[in-house]
Amino acid sequence: MSENDHREDSAAEAAQGSSTSNAFTAVKLLAAAALFYSAGLTFAETYQHMTARSTLNSAHDIEAFTANNSNNNAYSYINWDVHGRRLSSETKTSKENPPSYMKDLFEDLTARTKLMEETPPNEVKYWFEYTGPLQKYFYRYSRSRKKADSFEGRDDSGVVSSRFIETAGGGEEYSTFFGKESSDIPTDEMASYKRLLDNCLAMGSETRPDRKKGSVWSELYNDDADRCRILFTLNTVGAGRLTTMLWETRPPTPHSVEPRPWISEQETAATHLERNLQEIDAMCASGLIAARVQVLVCEPIPGVWTDWMDSMLPNCGGKADPMKVKEGSSAKVEERASPVQVVVTANAKTAEVCHDLKSGFMEQRMQELTLSPPYLTDENVDLKTFNPADKNTHPDLVSSDDHDLYVALKWSTLITIRSVNAFLQASADLAIAATSTKSELSKEEQEDGVTVVLSSDASSPFLIPSFVRVSYVSEENNKVAKWRMHGDFFHPAAWEICKDSFDMSWIPGSLSGSGGVTDACHGEKECGQWWVYFAEEQMPTTPEIYANEVTAPLVQGGSNYIYMLTERQRQEVVKVKVCLHAAGDDKTKKEQCGDFPQGVIPLGDMESFLMNFTPNTALGKKHSSNRFPGYSRAEERELDRAKVKERKQLKDQEDIEKALFDYTIYPAALFHKDATIKAARARDFAITGAKRDPEAIGPQKVKSGYYDVTITKPRQSQWAWCQAISRKGLCTLYADYFRSFVDDRCLESCGMRKNWSKVERVTDEL
Repeated sequence: MSENDHREDSAAEAAQGSSTSNAFTAVKLLAAAALFYSAGLTFAETYQHMTARSTLNSAHDIEAFTANNSNNNAYSYINWDVHGRRLSSETKTSKENPPSYMKDLFEDLTARTKLMEETPPNEVKYWFEYTGPLQKYFYRYSRSRKKADSFEGRDDSGVVSSRFIETAGGGEEYSTFFGKESSDIPTDEMASYKRLLDNCLAMGSETRPDRKKGSVWSELYNDDADRCRILFTLNTVGAGRLTTMLWETRPPTPHSVEPRPWISEQETAATHLERNLQEIDAMCASGLIAARVQVLVCEPIPGVWTDWMDSMLPNCGGKADPMKVKEGSSAKVEERASPVQVVVTANAKTAEVCHDLKSGFMEQRMQELTLSPPYLTDENVDLKTFNPADKNTHPDLVSSDDHDLYVALKWSTLITIRSVNAFLQASADLAIAATSTKSELSKEEQEDGVTVVLSSDASSPFLIPSFVRVSYVSEENNKVAKWRMHGDFFHPAAWEICKDSFDMSWIPGSLSGSGGVTDACHGEKECGQWWVYFAEEQMPTTPEIYANEVTAPLVQGGSNYIYMLTERQRQEVVKVKVCLHAAGDDKTKKEQCGDFPQGVIPLGDMESFLMNFTPNTALGKKHSSNRFPGYSRAEERELDRAKVKERKQLKDQEDIEKALFDYTIYPAALFHKDATIKAARARDFAITGAKRDPEAIGPQKVKSGYYDVTITKPRQSQWAWCQAISRKGLCTLYADYFRSFVDDRCLESCGMRKNWSKVERVTDEL
């Protein structure tokens, strides 16, 4: 169950006389539970123990610690070029000579253009961008007709969901891209296919694994090539089948091929756990990722579930399908290391608290395993000498090993290779923005309110890409959700944020090239990226909102139910945590420890950071009092509601009024539109300045080329094509092409054009 798996010898003796793998796995599980209890003081106590402080650290220690850590190392990275890593390709690409992996994309543009040209002038062309395969959503089983009822429609949101994308891999484009055999990749395009790995190694751990023949690595992955080591920490609290705890039911038969009965999204957590494991296995199948999975449970679980989870990860080193195992190979779980480790996070005294979804217990444990801070096992941490890269938690915990990327998620959140790739690219973009040379900001940039400059100074903002959960409407949702979604069952929406939850920022130089963290801007003054900058904390509904109050998210504006950290980012968060732990309740000392990281999302790849809440039951639930998105503008909201009542705009329509003001349903498409318009208007105000016409309505100098149109003036096919590229996450997947600047048609849609599109009536230069 751990990499060394040295417990198997003693466990085998205990299991002597029983030949079943289930019994053996159960013994290993109990051993893991016992080891976890001894891993440190905090792991064996309740979450209240985390508030205890050490009195052995003086104010001088805190001052020395902050002096030694005056630089912001969150944006540091490893330059593997000196070790023979790949450099960017020298191939000359252009519109006329695009990479081979973009062939289908350019054919799509040709088809869109043809459709627009052949449509009669009197027909509206505005909606022609909404194309794609017809999809079905099965929502209930009819016993009388002996079949499942369904709706038909198209989900053009760009969000990857388990509902409409049946196979793992992050969507068609991503599964095709990362599923290609190395022998089929042209040599001059290899840098594009290895970008994920290059970014991961640059932002990951300097310590590389032992990959010699006979090592655990070769046993798990059957090769000696380096990979991006990812630890997935999976929070399973609350997982069940209807009202029964999931672990009290039986899992599907491993590697079974018989047809399964139709199961609704809300019936069991097993289908969501299974999909996440399939997605993780697809990552390992790419040959770029080495995944280990820590499954957090409150009490020991039956061995059949451990065996089943192991069998779901054959490409990560789990049990292979017997029909596909090569002759002579062994696949017995007790004779090999497993990519899955089940960790019992509570004991008999704390089990009840662990199961309480409001307690924040499992969220705290998830953070502890992800960060592995030294004070978990040693209250007397020497602030002057401790190394945040070192982990002192029990060595049998997989989280104690070296990893490049840490992914913490709840069982109900869908993880894909697309989100991993997007996070690594965004982290590399922020790193290069902080370390690249930049010219002095102009007076306009200093005063425009949106330009944010990153550096390695301690005063620089500590930014980490973050995620937002989205849910679809289903039969389980109340009518409020259906009112707000206008009957559209095919579009996901957020409920933890609204348009007042974020601002927009332009970060100069925030574009990383291929071959690791490299400068793609090459000193160009207006080169960079637009970012969604969270101005509020995310506000889930009960019971998660109460768990957040006990255990706050690691990233301000981020989520407790899906977050990622590179090894570099983890070390910086650990520094802050250790300092705060030593400071105790002393506010003066705490102020010297620095701030926790701030959540951001790249505008051009927004949908890759919108994560599907797979049960799809979140929409239409009312937020707790004073705990709702947009809380920073609560007074303005009430004034808006009062105006609506005063004007009698919703007279005798109380249901609609409640739906508009009492419930948060924020569609993904509206999120993208609001963010784009905010950024475009910010630049428009900055450019016009004192010359702005106070009587004019709308943009005066620059606008969004995609959103600032009317239905009487249909969009060109190119705009729809570029926006579809952005929604599908292709600005990042095909970054080598779009960041080469040989084709500027989609720079705006990819969030890389600072001054947007010029308003047509403006003739002077910007």
